Amino acid sequence: MSVSTPEVSRGPVEFDPYSDDFFNSPFETYRRMRDEAPVYYSAKYDFWALTRYEDVAAAYKDFATFSSAKGVTLDIIKAKDLHMPAGKLIIMMDPPEHERMRKLVNRVFTPRAIAALEPMIRDKIHDVVKTLDPAGFDAVADFAALFPVEIITTMLGVPAEDRQQLRIWLDKGLERAPGSMSPSPEGIDAMMQSGAYYYDLIQQRRAHPQDDMISRLIESEVIEDGEVRRLDDIEIAGFANMLGGAGAETVTKLVGNAVVVFADNPDQWHKLREDRSKIGAAFEELLRYEGPSQYNVRTTTRDVTLHGTTIPADSAVLLINGSALRDERVFPDPDRFDIDRERKFGYNIGFGYGIHSCLGAALARMEGRIALEALLDLIPRYEIDRAGLRRVHMTNVCGWSNVPVRALD
Repeated sequence: MSVSTPEVSRGPVEFDPYSDDFFNSPFETYRRMRDEAPVYYSAKYDFWALTRYEDVAAAYKDFATFSSAKGVTLDIIKAKDLHMPAGKLIIMMDPPEHERMRKLVNRVFTPRAIAALEPMIRDKIHDVVKTLDPAGFDAVADFAALFPVEIITTMLGVPAEDRQQLRIWLDKGLERAPGSMSPSPEGIDAMMQSGAYYYDLIQQRRAHPQDDMISRLIESEVIEDGEVRRLDDIEIAGFANMLGGAGAETVTKLVGNAVVVFADNPDQWHKLREDRSKIGAAFEELLRYEGPSQYNVRTTTRDVTLHGTTIPADSAVLLINGSALRDERVFPDPDRFDIDRERKFGYNIGFGYGIHSCLGAALARMEGRIALEALLDLIPRYEIDRAGLRRVHMTNVCGWSNVPVRALD
């Protein structure tokens, strides 16, 4: 399987976030959207899409116009008969509810709190590294898929024997067949099993509190309408599912992407071998160049006119940060992967922007840095088996399920 950019038809630009074009490499389609249809409409799925950096960044910050309250995925927004519990998921809240709920978990993800976790994070990553044979292993299935879920579920308080099962359920819930907006029956079942697991774990922690995030959420209080209350079990399960999922998927896909991108740009890998102080900058460039989260979905609360096109109120809008971060209007030579790229241009919105910026960004950056250090030690020179490369087919996610690698002498 080649990782080169696929040929895109020169007819009217078409964007389908559930197509092989998206799953394999959407960046040429993004470029055409930015140039030809910066306010894109999909009649097939009834959504709009913004692709230019200035438009996407502004929309992320304008939560009053681009609301999260009706959902942040197309399948939820479009499922008219699906009644989501009100106010249960922080990613589906606008202020002031969002502010109250985010305060509950902000302190867990401060840079200082994350720094204190570094010994645990190193142990989890190196435990996996010790199982790898440099002569041949899968950089995703044998490495990047395993340690992130161990880290975030350890923080949540999940017993060791259950952590990888939660990853399997998560992956199944995110899978999408080409052309399908909705999860399969197996995917729905997996999501229900994951939610039920966390609900049961909450009951255990209510009976026997421990030093973990779930126990602390049980004790947390919020003020609503002047009254103090504690979170209910559904709210806590929603937090746990969201944090567990985001914490597992983001770094898994980013590290897998890194192995392929560096294989395609060996001069950049050589720079890291020569100077590991560049690892932080390399992580930021990876996030810009091929980040795991390609878009987020919002719903307009009013008519919005951009570039001469009006998006009606109550419309689903994809904010495609994966395109915005390749926008040549902001990033010079954006399709060039350069870990020494100057960062005086656009803000890196790969972890979102505004009030919904990623809670775990500091955690993901630390995990990514330590993982790259481990790979530099394990495979200072390597090649990938391109015939064995396999992309994921997941909603919103850009990444690999399989990246076979072997060290070179």
